[in-house]
Amino acid sequence: MNKHRQFRPCHAVRPEVVFCTNYLELPDNLSSIELCGSRPVLAIVGGASKIEAEDMARLEEIFLRAIAPVAERLGATVVDGATDAGVMRCIGQARSQINGTFPLVGVAAVGTVVLPNEKQSKEDAAPLEPNHTHFVFVPGQSWGDESPWLSYVAKVLADGAPSVTIAINGGEITWQDVAWSAISGRSIIVLSGSGRTADKIAGALRGEATDVRGKLLVETGAVTAIDLKSGPENIAEILTRTLADSFPDAV
Repeated sequence: MNKHRQFRPCHAVRPEVVFCTNYLELPDNLSSIELCGSRPVLAIVGGASKIEAEDMARLEEIFLRAIAPVAERLGATVVDGATDAGVMRCIGQARSQINGTFPLVGVAAVGTVVLPNEKQSKEDAAPLEPNHTHFVFVPGQSWGDESPWLSYVAKVLADGAPSVTIAINGGEITWQDVAWSAISGRSIIVLSGSGRTADKIAGALRGEATDVRGKLLVETGAVTAIDLKSGPENIAEILTRTLADSFPDAV
């Protein structure tokens, strides 16, 4: 089933929307909202509502001075979890502040978000971030149901172009997101110093005794880390190098 509609969560952006129910139909679903063709893809996963205020202030600078400008310069598509919180709010606001034109695609399970003009299915359903250009709604009633879909959306949109997942802060669902990225063969960069899950994975990279899931991820060989303290310029350089690899026309 492919229900395509357009709505406006607020005045900022009029997003394209598609409802997906079948992995096999996803490429056609995405094409129906003009998401097609090979281009670099940055998947952003991480903290939503539980990022500390001090950490959020530092992250906002990284999004504004590094992540959003890199996506804009490379013409990359950015994929995230769609809601108006944490890292998703950061990238939405950063795109708006730099007057960005890159596609910003939110992927969410239908039972976890508030859809305009539709009955709210759960008390804790979250509002959508208003600066996204596209929303892909997928089956599910629980947080984390979107994780495999987010990974597959990123894979389909890249279509052979470089793609990378950046993990920033995060909780339990971030472990799922990063695991699905590893399963998909996508490179994973964790922002060390951003807190919680990202720091546990970075610790595993350093050989520290952290969550066993971090050790298993490191063993895939897909994970590297960037220190938040290295600054926006260094982070931008590493992201650019990763996303532009084997895709010189993007530079």
